[in-house]
Amino acid sequence: MANGVLPILRYFEDVQVGDEIPQLVKSPVERVQLVRYAGASGDFNPLHTDPAVGEAIGTGGIIAHGMLIMGFVGQMLSDYVGPQALRKFGVRFKGMTHLNDVITCTGQVTEKHEADGQGFISGKVQAKDQDGDIKVVGTFTAVLPLRK
Repeated sequence: MANGVLPILRYFEDVQVGDEIPQLVKSPVERVQLVRYAGASGDFNPLHTDPAVGEAIGTGGIIAHGMLIMGFVGQMLSDYVGPQALRKFGVRFKGMTHLNDVITCTGQVTEKHEADGQGFISGKVQAKDQDGDIKVVGTFTAVLPLRK
C-alpha cells in the first residue's frame, strides 16, 4: 500500500463468467486459534474451547466457530477482489469443523454486468475440509474498477 491507497488487484474486464477464484487452503484448525477467535469475536461458548462440552452434547469434541470458517472464505474473496470491492457476502452453514481439519475455500464467478459506470461480478463460494465435507456455501457480489 503506497500513500494509503490500496492497489487494484484486477479489473472488471479481466474477469469472465466461469472463472475460478484462486483457492485458499488454511492450516489445520488448532485449539489456540479457536481461543483467540473467541476473544476477538466475544463468542465464548465453551463448545469452541472445552472438549468436555463437545463430548457431552455429541459433537465429538471442540468445533470451530462457524463465523471463523466464513471469515476464511471472506479472506479468499478479499485476496481476489481487494478488501474494498466486496459489496455483498453471505453463507449458509452446512457442517461442523473440528480440530485439525484443513479448510479449503473455493469460488467461481457466475455473473457479471455493468451498471451506473461500475463493473459488478457475482459468484458462489464454499469451504470444505480435507475429506470433502462442505462446511459453508454462499454467494458474493463485488464491484471492480473498469478500464477506461
